[in-house]
Amino acid sequence: MATGLHSVSDAGVLTLRIDRQDRMNALDGPTAAALVDALSAVTPDGDVRVVVLTGTGHAFSTGADIAEMAASTPTSPDDMRRAAEDTMATATALVRAVIDAPVPVIAQVNGVAAGIGASLALASDLVFAAEEASFLLAFTTVALMPDGAGSLLVPAAIGRVRAAAMALLAEPMTAPDAAAAGLINKVLPANELENHVQKIARRLARGPRRALELTKRALTASTLALLDDALEREREGQIELLTAPEFREGIAAVLEHRRPDFERESPQT
Repeated sequence: MATGLHSVSDAGVLTLRIDRQDRMNALDGPTAAALVDALSAVTPDGDVRVVVLTGTGHAFSTGADIAEMAASTPTSPDDMRRAAEDTMATATALVRAVIDAPVPVIAQVNGVAAGIGASLALASDLVFAAEEASFLLAFTTVALMPDGAGSLLVPAAIGRVRAAAMALLAEPMTAPDAAAAGLINKVLPANELENHVQKIARRLARGPRRALELTKRALTASTLALLDDALEREREGQIELLTAPEFREGIAAVLEHRRPDFERESPQT
């Protein structure tokens, strides 16, 4: 099955580039699965020593493909539950594949990173962004909650109050603000971003492999000790929200280019 993912390996650096420009690099099922497979294939003793994640065109990734989700919306409660469980399994697998990779993962954020796309970038070990890039947790605009460990990764980096503005109000954070807040490492002009990331990647590829692996593991353990709890909370909450009428209204509003009317939909209790 065709996917929107390009993979290039050179001198120990594996570059995974999302390429669905007509959908602003939104992740459909095959592309998400290909990302997980590519990351999971990286082994402690293989040829790949560094992974670079990026997007093609003007976006890093705008998250899950809403159009795909709308087209496959099931009707029975059991089917809705199974679809929601599958969606969350994919989200968890994506962020786990980045965090658990035995080599450093660098996010080269060339444009907007939204939803699970933002989580994917922020789960990386190093994050470099173009000046025009931004980070957006727009889940509540379609009656969902952050997933992909976004409920942990963002507040762990910038604090609860700033994270609440991003998650509750869906306020975007520009790349310069993200760097100032400590959410990402550095902002660069768009025409310098790739060269800078490649320089960092080559430096890491020449480094002591086992020392980098254990350092990454130690940093993850000390800063993301609550990762399992966060992923489980997100899974339970998101499955409830994905099967609720408000979510269907949120998707319909996006596809119809109108403001959602959540007041007419009564949430599940």
